[in-house]
Amino acid sequence: MLISQFIDYLLLEKKYAVHTVTAYKADLISFIDFFQKEYHTSNISEANYPQIRSWIVELVDKGISNRTINRKVSSLKTYYKFLLKTEQIDKNPLAKHQALKAPKKLQIPFSAQEVDDVLVNLTDDTDFESVRDRLIIELFYATGIRRIELVNLKLSDVDINNAQIKVLGKRNKERYVPLLLSVCETLERYVLLRADLLENQEVPFLILTKKGVKIYETLVYRIINSYFSKASSKVKKSPHILRHSFATHLLNEGANLNAVKELLGHSSLAATQVYTHHSVAQLTKVYEQSHPRNKK
Repeated sequence: MLISQFIDYLLLEKKYAVHTVTAYKADLISFIDFFQKEYHTSNISEANYPQIRSWIVELVDKGISNRTINRKVSSLKTYYKFLLKTEQIDKNPLAKHQALKAPKKLQIPFSAQEVDDVLVNLTDDTDFESVRDRLIIELFYATGIRRIELVNLKLSDVDINNAQIKVLGKRNKERYVPLLLSVCETLERYVLLRADLLENQEVPFLILTKKGVKIYETLVYRIINSYFSKASSKVKKSPHILRHSFATHLLNEGANLNAVKELLGHSSLAATQVYTHHSVAQLTKVYEQSHPRNKK
């Protein structure tokens, strides 16, 4: 019962995305199963830190990465915070828990040339899927939106006259993101082909499949992966890497960190600073090549 209340709390009050809440639920079930097996009860509200610690040890022994363990423990900690808030418990057993050390996950962005190499092969402006795919790539690279944000974009969110789109981000926070002229041109062409595809049917969502229905996240991933597999040798080729490329390239060109934070829809600068690694690397390269003392 408490678990279902917690899930409702995450969905309705915290406004977490459905897939995020699904991950929280899976992590809780993982601990419940362990707790039932080891301590013969599923009432995890009564668990103490040594018992939770034994779960963490078991996860380590199974070879699960520290990053994944930290995520699972974080889900459990959030659950106990909820119990504390609703006065179901009087102490969070994970209040003083220190996360396991995990290596920083470095995302390598696409180069501007790799993006250009993909777009140069998407010149057919008469084929619906070709124009749609070009638009998807341009939107990711020119606006930095998330995959779920792109999937949920509506036709009414697009303002070509003012060259901007309205994006519904995490926890239903709205933001306006400017569009480049080249993206507006692709949008105009796509909207015409979209109207021909629908034949007067009304579908609110902007990006559609060739069957005229709302595109889905898996297809968006496949589209990006397919095109960039031909242009890049990087291990990861996903929509998130295009978002990462957007932020990194802006920072490399001197964009203000706060401005990039607003464009990305981050709630704090800490989240945006992840993207500064490559910017610092670029600055270091310029510094080493240009500083007179280094030339000596």
